Amino acid sequence: METTDYGFIGVGRMGGHMARRLVNAGYSLTVFDTSADAVRALTENGARAGSSARDVADAAETVFLSLPTPDVVQSVARGLVGAKRVKHIVDLSTTGPQMARTVAAELAKHGLVYMDSPVSGGMAGARDGKLAVMVSGPRAVFDKIEAAVNNFGKVFFVGEGAGQGQVMKLANNLLSAAALVLSSEAVVMGVKAGLNPRQMIDIINTGIGRNSATQDKFPRSVLTGTFDFGFATGLFCKDLKLCVQEAEALGVPMIAGSAVQQMYAAARARFGYDSDFTEIVKLYEEWAGVEVRG
Repeated sequence: METTDYGFIGVGRMGGHMARRLVNAGYSLTVFDTSADAVRALTENGARAGSSARDVADAAETVFLSLPTPDVVQSVARGLVGAKRVKHIVDLSTTGPQMARTVAAELAKHGLVYMDSPVSGGMAGARDGKLAVMVSGPRAVFDKIEAAVNNFGKVFFVGEGAGQGQVMKLANNLLSAAALVLSSEAVVMGVKAGLNPRQMIDIINTGIGRNSATQDKFPRSVLTGTFDFGFATGLFCKDLKLCVQEAEALGVPMIAGSAVQQMYAAARARFGYDSDFTEIVKLYEEWAGVEVRG
């Protein structure tokens, strides 16, 4: 059986970019995805195609996961138990801390180490190696995988407890979501009053109101009308739900966060699960009867 340095399961929008960075850095890599086209794009770049997720775990001691939902992560992780080579499973997905703890405990019963390692930075960050990678798990395993993970961006070891990386990711996503909601409200108000939206963004970014939405999302995807930032509204809803649930479990009030979650639920209902999450501004445009474009 052919063996490789690493394995990668889930090489779609985000995973494909990260896997490609490993190959380009000289690592031998076995990959699998339910999309044959996604796998082909990497094999043409030098990766080995696995016939299944289990085949990936038979070929590599360390396997990365980049999967869409907590349930899929759990299902795939369970399917790797008993594979010939795998010892470490590095989960780059956003599963929420409760699922991370559950999967870590299930795998530990079979001698497998689960490294909770969600990422932030979007498709551009994955492509350019500028993600924030939030890793929690045994420090000794982190030391072994750190060199490879460094290819994804800036790596932060946040603790040894399963799920700690997920808590950090959910906190980060909540702030990103809130910035886009409030920026949408503010800019639509200004446009309704007759202000120029591009000038508004320039002023905000020069002043104290600047944030991730005004500095990146509005110029790239809202003012242009492309709404192509690259992350689905439905997935963002999933992340916000996980955040609010974790806050409740910890006994932390999340009043504003719950309101933000509801706004994205409204956007998903209006524009669909697969709509770009920047399309949330369209809700405010419809309600106000204006359009925010450069």
